Amino acid sequence: MFSTIATTSAQHCALATERSVTDGEQPILGMLISIRNRLAALKKDRGNYYRPNDIVGLYNELLDQVKVLNRVRAKEQHDNDTYKNRVDSVLDECFQLFSLFYLALGKNKEIPATYVQLVTIKQNFELFNETGIYTDADLEPFQKRLAEIRQLVDAEAAKEEEEGEYDDCGAPKPEILLVSRRLRQCEKELSVLEEATRIICNELMPTYEELVSIRRRLTALSFVAHDVAIVEAKELQRRLIEIDDLRVNDRFVNAEDGTVSEGQTQVVGLLEECFDCLHDLMAEGSAVSKDLMPLYDRLMEIRIQLEKLLLTSRWTLRETDLWSYQVQLQDIDAMRRNGQFKDATGEPAPQQAQAVLNFLLHKCYNLVYKLLSSSEPVAESLMPVHNQLRTLRRCLLEVKKYGGPLSARDLYPYQMKLSSIDNLRTDGKFLDDEGHIPEGQGVVMSLLNECYDLMYELMATEVDE
Repeated sequence: MFSTIATTSAQHCALATERSVTDGEQPILGMLISIRNRLAALKKDRGNYYRPNDIVGLYNELLDQVKVLNRVRAKEQHDNDTYKNRVDSVLDECFQLFSLFYLALGKNKEIPATYVQLVTIKQNFELFNETGIYTDADLEPFQKRLAEIRQLVDAEAAKEEEEGEYDDCGAPKPEILLVSRRLRQCEKELSVLEEATRIICNELMPTYEELVSIRRRLTALSFVAHDVAIVEAKELQRRLIEIDDLRVNDRFVNAEDGTVSEGQTQVVGLLEECFDCLHDLMAEGSAVSKDLMPLYDRLMEIRIQLEKLLLTSRWTLRETDLWSYQVQLQDIDAMRRNGQFKDATGEPAPQQAQAVLNFLLHKCYNLVYKLLSSSEPVAESLMPVHNQLRTLRRCLLEVKKYGGPLSARDLYPYQMKLSSIDNLRTDGKFLDDEGHIPEGQGVVMSLLNECYDLMYELMATEVDE
C-alpha cells in the first residue's frame, strides 16, 4: 500500500533517512513527475477555463500509477505505512494539486477535493499542539469540517462496497484509502487537542481562555513599534498580576471548597509563558533578530497576499493559485527543527522571535484553510454568472430593506439585469464556452430563483408614477 509524506517539521527531519527509490518504482516516479509537470502547465494557463475532461483524464492516469505502485510494493514487501521515499513525496504533491483542481471545477463534494483541506487542517493542528495556544472555539470549525468529510468518505466507501468497485487486489479505490488515512491522522490530532483542554475544570476555563487571548495579544504587539507596544504591554502586565494573585500556594483552587482545580499544568504553564513573553517584549527593541528578518519579511508578504485574496477571492481567486502558497509555507515549515526556528549560529531563536514566526506561519496556514473553505461548489466557468447573481440579490435585498415605495421605472434596471442573466440559459442550463454543462447548476439556479422571488415581492408593492 502506498503512503504519503506530510509536511510537518518532524517528518521533514525524517527525510534524512528517506528510502531510495527501487528499480521497480523508477518508472512510476517518472510517470508521477510527468503528471505533476502537466498539472503545473495547466495551472499556469490563465487564458482558458479548466476542462473537466483534461483534469479527470490526468487523475485517472494517476490512479493507474497508484495501482501499479501498490502491486510493486506488495511484491517487494514495502507496503507498510512507514515506508517512504521520493515517490510518496511526488504522489502527495500530485494529490494536493488535483484536490485544488477539483475545487476549481466546482467538484467540492467529491473525495479528491477534500485532500488538500485535510493537509491544511493537519498543519493547523500541529501548530496548535506545538504552541498550546488555542481554545475549544478555535477547534470548532475544524471539528465541523472533519465531521463533514467523515460523512462523505463513509458514504463513498459504503457505495463502493455495495457496488463492488474494488481493484484487482480487492482493495478500495486509492483515493478512498489516501483520504481515509489523512482523515484518521486529523481525527487523532484533534482528539489529542480536545483532551488537553477537556481536563481543565469549568471554573478555571474562563481564566485559561483569557490567558490564551493575552498570549496572542502579546505576540501581536511584537509587530508594533516598541514605544507604542510598551503602553499596552503594561496594561496586560497588570492583568496578569491580578490573575497570578488568584493562586493559593502557587495553585488555582476551587472557590467553594478550597480543593486544587483540575487543569493546573495547562493554566499555570500558560500564565508563566505569558510572563516570559511579556518580559521579552518589554526588554527587546525588536522581537526578530537581523538574521531572521528575511524569513519574517517572507512570512509577512505571504500573509498580506493571502489576506488580500480573502477579500477579493470571489472575483479573482483560482483555487490552484493556492498551491504556490502551500509550497512556500511547507518550505518554511521544513526549516524548523523540533518546532523551533534556528538563528545563524544554529541555536534556537529567542522565545519571542519563535512566537512571532510561529504566529505568522500559523496565521498563513489558517488563511489558506479559510480560502479553501470559502470555495463555492461552482465551476470557474460559471463563477461570473454566480457572482452577478449574488451582487443582484444583495442589491434587491437592500432595495427591499430601504427602498420604500418603488415605481416600475425604479425596478426596470433590476428586471433587465435579471432577464439578461436568465437569457444565458440553454434548455434551462447555463453552459460554458464549449457547450458543456459546468458544475454548480443547482447553486446558480437557487440564486436565480431567489432573485425572481425578491423581484416579485418588490413588484407587488410598486406604486404608480
